[in-house]
Amino acid sequence: MNVIWHEDFKESYCSDPAAAFGRMEAVIDVIQDRVAFTPAIPADEEDIRACHTENHIASVKRQGLYDIAALAAGGAIQAAFTGLSQPCFALIRPPGHHASSDRAWGFCFFNNMTIAISKLKREGRIRKAFILDFDLHFGDGTVNILGRSDYVTIYNPPESDPNAYLRNVEAMLPDDADIIGISAGFDNHLEDWGGVLSTDDYREMGRMVRAASRKSGGGCFAILEGGYNHRVLGQNVMALIEGLEENGRKGDRFILYRGQLTAGRKFEREISEKLDRRMELRGPGRPKRNKK
Repeated sequence: MNVIWHEDFKESYCSDPAAAFGRMEAVIDVIQDRVAFTPAIPADEEDIRACHTENHIASVKRQGLYDIAALAAGGAIQAAFTGLSQPCFALIRPPGHHASSDRAWGFCFFNNMTIAISKLKREGRIRKAFILDFDLHFGDGTVNILGRSDYVTIYNPPESDPNAYLRNVEAMLPDDADIIGISAGFDNHLEDWGGVLSTDDYREMGRMVRAASRKSGGGCFAILEGGYNHRVLGQNVMALIEGLEENGRKGDRFILYRGQLTAGRKFEREISEKLDRRMELRGPGRPKRNKK
C-alpha cells in the first residue's frame, strides 16, 4: 500500500502525547518493509481556509505550528486523492479531528480529514462521502465543520463492547459513497487509553471499509489520529493496512468509476510535479519551518 509520510513528522513539535518522540518510529519500524512511502506535500492555504477561519489560521501561525500542521493536512489530501483509485494510509501528525473551524484542542490544529474531503468535493471528484472515526474520542471538530453538509455522513462508534462496536460499524458503512475516509485513532486499543479494541478488530474494520467501498464502486483511505502506546501502535496501524488491502471474499468483483480512477492518477502526477518544483526551488533541504 502507498503510505503518505514525511521525515518532519518524526520531530516533536510540542509537548503533547501526539507529538512524543518515537511515536512515528514505532509505526515505521513495523510497516516499512510492507508499504511504499510517498513524501507529503504541505496543503495550500486556500485549502485550509476552506475549513478554518482566518483567525484560527493566524493563531496556529503565532504558535509556530503552521508548517507542520499544513504538512499533515497536505498528507491527508494526498491520501484522499490516491484513495479514489487504491487504498491509501497517511502516517501524519498533528492529528486533526478535534480542530473546529475557529478553534482546536486535543493535540489538533487543522482538521486534516475535513480539509481532504472538502477538496475532493470542491474539485468535483466525489458526490457523497462517509467518514468513520474510530478514535477513542468523539471527533467534534469534524462534526463542527462537515456535520451539517448534505454530502457527508460522519460516524463515531460509541459502543464499549467490541462485538457491538464491530456490528454497528458494519451496519453503518454505506453502499453508495464515492469515498470512505477513516479517522484512524488507535487509542481505543486494549493496551491504550480506551481498552476496548484488539489489533484484529482494526484489521476487521479495514476489511469492512474495503468491502463497502467495493460495493459502492468508490474508494477509501485512512489518516492517523490518536494512539499513544508506542509498543502496540505499529501493529495496530499494520493491521488496518492489511484489512484495507484485503481482496474480499472469493468471487467478489467491483469496478471503479472511470472518472475516479482517472482523478486519482491525475492527482498523483500533479503531486509528483509539485514535489519536483519544490525540490528545484529549495534544493536538497527539508521544507522550511516557522520558528517559535
